Amino acid sequence: MLDAEFWQDKAKSQKIVKEKKLFEDLINSYDQSNKQLYDLDDLYKLAIDENNIDIQNEVNQNITDLRLIAKKNEIKCFLSNEADPLDSYIEIHAGAGGTESQDWADMLRKMYIKWSDNKNFKYQIVSEHRGDEAGIKSSTIKIEGDYAFGWLKKESGIHRLVRISPFDSGARRHTSFASVWVYPVVDENINIEIKEKDLRIDTYRSSGAGGQHVNTTDSAVRITHIPSKIVVQCQNERSQHKNKETCMNMLKARLYDFEIKKKEEQNQNTEAIKSEIGWGHQIRSYVLQPYQLVKDNRTNYESTNPQKVLDGEIDEFLEKSLYKI
Repeated sequence: MLDAEFWQDKAKSQKIVKEKKLFEDLINSYDQSNKQLYDLDDLYKLAIDENNIDIQNEVNQNITDLRLIAKKNEIKCFLSNEADPLDSYIEIHAGAGGTESQDWADMLRKMYIKWSDNKNFKYQIVSEHRGDEAGIKSSTIKIEGDYAFGWLKKESGIHRLVRISPFDSGARRHTSFASVWVYPVVDENINIEIKEKDLRIDTYRSSGAGGQHVNTTDSAVRITHIPSKIVVQCQNERSQHKNKETCMNMLKARLYDFEIKKKEEQNQNTEAIKSEIGWGHQIRSYVLQPYQLVKDNRTNYESTNPQKVLDGEIDEFLEKSLYKI
């Protein structure tokens, strides 16, 4: 880093600086925790000699806090794959079921946005297609933050909701499905070759909020990569050129993610996950009625507070899935 040429390649230098910071934080946290542990040991022995129950309880609480710090550092050690430090795209698609599934897809979108806010990450809605009555048919979100993809990469799959439908006048219980697809935002220094002849580019009118802000030009862009059948779309900019640029970046990210999973021999499982948004494919179930439970079918981790989960507090689920890597 002291070499003057180091800073000439901005993308590479930023990546190395980010990695250096991660390792320094881990080492500093370990050294600080180790020192605190020795200090607490001395304090606890003194509290035992003086039979001071309050100090003993305080030491026990401090040790519990140290365990939480150690756990967080352990999780960071699992985020060591090539793509883990990158930002992330999240695609959400409603399953069959009309308004009910579209509302569920919107609930998932809000869950990830709240999670992003809790982490002090930035997010941007790249593309969104609203439902006819409520919710969304599909949405693509870009989340920017340290190790965003590493945290979210195991969220890809089918998410199932069971509840009394607010759209059913008979107050009957409904089961809804939505798919989540997570892939990394590729760095500029990652070279992905895309041939022009392999692309089909369509433009269409963005679906805005209406009124004076409605988009009256065909600025939204949809790009289909014919060999892989990957489709990306963007409508958040008024400029067709900018939307196309964003689409190309998303396409590079999708192709990069595809190659990573192929190298890891996970492509067959990935395609199976994407094959059907319905029964038998869900990775997580969110039950609001007749009882309260969120259960991850891969790790068997459960929460009896679905509202807390839907408010973006999903770190426990993310951590458990990382341990399964």
